Amino acid sequence: MAGGSGDAPLVLLAAGGTGGHLFPAEALANALSRRGIVVDLATDERAARYAGHFPARQLHVLPADTMRGRSPVALAKTALALGTGLVKGLALVRRLKPAAIVGFGGYPTVPPLLAGAFAGRPTLIHEANGVMGRANRLLAPRVTAIALGYPDAVAGNAALAAKAHHTGNPVRPAVQAAARVPFEPPATDGAFRLLVFGGSQGARIMSEIVPPAVEKLAPELLARLHLTQQCRPEDIEATRVVYDRLGVAAELAPFFDDLPARMALAHLVVARSGASTVAELSVIGRPSVLVPLPGALDQDQLVNATALARAGGAALMPQAEFTPERFAAELARLMGDPAGLTAMAQAAHATGRADADQRLADLVLRIAKIDV
Repeated sequence: MAGGSGDAPLVLLAAGGTGGHLFPAEALANALSRRGIVVDLATDERAARYAGHFPARQLHVLPADTMRGRSPVALAKTALALGTGLVKGLALVRRLKPAAIVGFGGYPTVPPLLAGAFAGRPTLIHEANGVMGRANRLLAPRVTAIALGYPDAVAGNAALAAKAHHTGNPVRPAVQAAARVPFEPPATDGAFRLLVFGGSQGARIMSEIVPPAVEKLAPELLARLHLTQQCRPEDIEATRVVYDRLGVAAELAPFFDDLPARMALAHLVVARSGASTVAELSVIGRPSVLVPLPGALDQDQLVNATALARAGGAALMPQAEFTPERFAAELARLMGDPAGLTAMAQAAHATGRADADQRLADLVLRIAKIDV
């Protein structure tokens, strides 16, 4: 049997240094552990700092570098880091003898996945977004199977589509717990709970647009508003001054560690549209206004938001259109339309796959030929 604890098989997970990569890896690790599989995590130094609570037997840090430019020096640095990582990855794979290697995107996944492919081990990548990222595009032709968060991510490529499986995006246990809370639309004259967050790259725009938008609401809407907003530390005081002056009940913080539970309580969520955020909104089933991060090379957040908006579960607002005037008008409209909010919540929920972790675990066991 492949290396693990005693007779238990081992699966090696590889994930880049963001929550968008680590959250679905964490969900799969929990699902595999419940089936008696030993899980190790391979990542880079940046992600290792955030992976302290990751449910893995062991953490393996491999050199990796993101493509930061096309100059000869930048390309050489990236190639050297990935080459060094590949050599160390091959040594790691030979030592661990994993039953399968599963990658979740980001350049730290390239060395262990390539090492696994060279060593003849079963390999799988999971693509969370509606468009495949650069690291996964590099790996896709070389792996045994591809798991997709969105069914159309490899549309138009017959070779990749032949080994692709639509599992959905695995979500954390806290999200699955929040999904058990039914959506209750706001009374037309009752409290309206608005949740605003943006992640590390998105909180600034929320602090710039949402307070002046709230200021434009009619007094009777202001009186109903209960606002929870993630702000960068440097933006909290200026944001608080606006809400205090308006008499709006507001809770502001740089980070909420119980975000899934807060999503479940919200009547409306305003957020960026990273794959994990969209997956969590869908599984919990909450209406949202999504503002995709602009300027991304692959426009992945735009593709994610468009998919949920087309299903009727979200309002898509590109950042160029995300102005105080436009958002104030949309917020006022939705605060006066509880039936519309309920329909959005139901549409979002219909797109969610709460069992994506189990589907992905099934696929891993299948390609690894593990019977449990």
